[in-house]
Amino acid sequence: MPSPSTPYVVAALYQFRALNDPAALREELLNLGERLGLCGTLIVAAEGINGTVAGSREAISELHDFLLAAGFTGLEYKESEAQEKPFKRYKVRLKKEIVTLGVEVAPREQVGTYLDPAEWNALLAKGDVILVDTRNRYEVAAGTFQDAVNPEIDSFREFPAWVDQHLAGAEGKKIAMFCTGGIRCEKSTSLLLQKGFQDVYHLKGGILKYLEDMPEDQSRWEGECFVFDGRVTVGHGLRESHASMCHSCGWPLGAADRADPHFEEGVSCPHCFERTTDAQKAAFRDRQKMFDAGLI
Repeated sequence: MPSPSTPYVVAALYQFRALNDPAALREELLNLGERLGLCGTLIVAAEGINGTVAGSREAISELHDFLLAAGFTGLEYKESEAQEKPFKRYKVRLKKEIVTLGVEVAPREQVGTYLDPAEWNALLAKGDVILVDTRNRYEVAAGTFQDAVNPEIDSFREFPAWVDQHLAGAEGKKIAMFCTGGIRCEKSTSLLLQKGFQDVYHLKGGILKYLEDMPEDQSRWEGECFVFDGRVTVGHGLRESHASMCHSCGWPLGAADRADPHFEEGVSCPHCFERTTDAQKAAFRDRQKMFDAGLI
């Protein structure tokens, strides 16, 4: 694994591609990742692959070469760095979907119009578009685009119902959607086209690509981007932030949250204190003691 002076390379990737034997691919990836000392999670399904993993420069390059040789030549692929190990372990999961929408759509057949970061800014500058953040509410709390609609969902499975309730009658309007790396928008734009929407756009490569490519003084992004690893959030240039996470509810925490009397490391924060019982808090407290002692 990387030495203290060498950062981890973090690779976020996905591709929708029909797989005849996803279980066999899972076993190959599991063996490869364990040999290379990777950490993170890959999800394999009949519809393709998705995940974020980290390791040494050599390990990530070998994984990337393996995927290309296995036919994933259209990967949406993004690398960044982490100074500390961003995941505890390595997992390869076999699932029905590589990102769970819960509604059958066809992202390989029809998706919205891809926009690069400059084209995205140009579209938003016109002001005649409904801008929708397709992420979960705790992700949106860390940052989002100016004037974006927050569906306030707790999982992507809730998005189709939100569309039916809040976008009914907007079929003739421009709809632009975004997510962290682009994969959720492959399905959300496919869903809208399936429902009769016509003018549908999404940010190619997601927020991560935007923050990497767009100069900060030209950016329409406000705050930071939540990522599903030990870095918690990243900013422009994909720089690591100083945010932390509530290990009870997963909410990103700023200085004000950590100063709140309802914050207790590993146990609760202002966003979840009222939603957990005393017994649950006691269990979280025991877990935190084990973590502090290096037992987990």
